[in-house]
Amino acid sequence: MPNDKTASKHSRQLLFSEAIAQPKAMTAQTASQGHTSPPVDQPALDATDRILQEIASVGRRLEAMDLKITDLTLASSSIRADIAGFREKANNLDQRLSAVEDHIATTPDQEEELKSLRAKLTELEDRSRRDNVRFFGIPEQKEGSDIKTFLSSLLTNHIGIEFSPPPEFQRVHRIGPSHKASANKPRPIIACFLRHEQARQVISTAKARQPISLDGHEIRVAADFSRLTNDRRRAFLALRLQLRSLDIKYGLFEPALGFIESFTISLIVYALL
Repeated sequence: MPNDKTASKHSRQLLFSEAIAQPKAMTAQTASQGHTSPPVDQPALDATDRILQEIASVGRRLEAMDLKITDLTLASSSIRADIAGFREKANNLDQRLSAVEDHIATTPDQEEELKSLRAKLTELEDRSRRDNVRFFGIPEQKEGSDIKTFLSSLLTNHIGIEFSPPPEFQRVHRIGPSHKASANKPRPIIACFLRHEQARQVISTAKARQPISLDGHEIRVAADFSRLTNDRRRAFLALRLQLRSLDIKYGLFEPALGFIESFTISLIVYALL
């Protein structure tokens, strides 16, 4: 059976045909009965023609709208099918991800292996930084246009290190974007020495001669470590302050111990007092 849209379209076509054919049929009937036609009202006929033309135009536009609606219906059906396909793929991916998570959760050996690999990577990174030295507290723009010459002068004149041969650097630069620097918190300078012995000499001499001042600014010197090692060293800071307050000499061996080990060491130190 035809659907509602087809029936509606067929009804409109019949109405348009009847509207156009009715005046012609009445004229033919009058002529066949021998009646004399009344005077023709030409303006009325012109108005009727215009109305019929507008009705036909409306009919054509309605037919075009029917075609567009049909196209939109087909496109909507296609979109629904695509969405259904995407949902099915998403469900499949979710199931696969759940299976992978379950597999990882049921293999603790892999987690231990990842921890071991992370520790090895941290050790390799620390070894690659052994020739680096960080300088904190140096005001921005103090180094001028030649940062290597400035640093050599700082090491000789303010820290008092006598090098033989003179210090050589692979790279020297500030760390971090310039827009984040301020007068109260200048960016640190990191220097990569050509010789590892000179880097160790700078760190040990600066530690022995603290505090170091540059035009009223306190300068600090430290070794360069990975982020994980720095976190472990910070965990040891509370214990270091306790030992310093008790005038107890201490040392930090690499790799630095975490908080739990530091707490254990603190108990041992107090037990020996």
